[in-house]
Amino acid sequence: MAEEKSKVGFTNFAETWNGRLAMLGFVIGIATEYMTGQGILQQLGLM
Repeated sequence: MAEEKSKVGFTNFAETWNGRLAMLGFVIGIATEYMTGQGILQQLGLM
């Protein structure tokens, strides 16, 4: 009887995509700050 691999939780597939999307979000955040001249808190109206 073959064991089925879990598709939920901390799997290599999920962690790989989580890392990729985090890097993409970081780059977009830095680019937005550079283009607008405002930090993220200023953009959100918190400062």
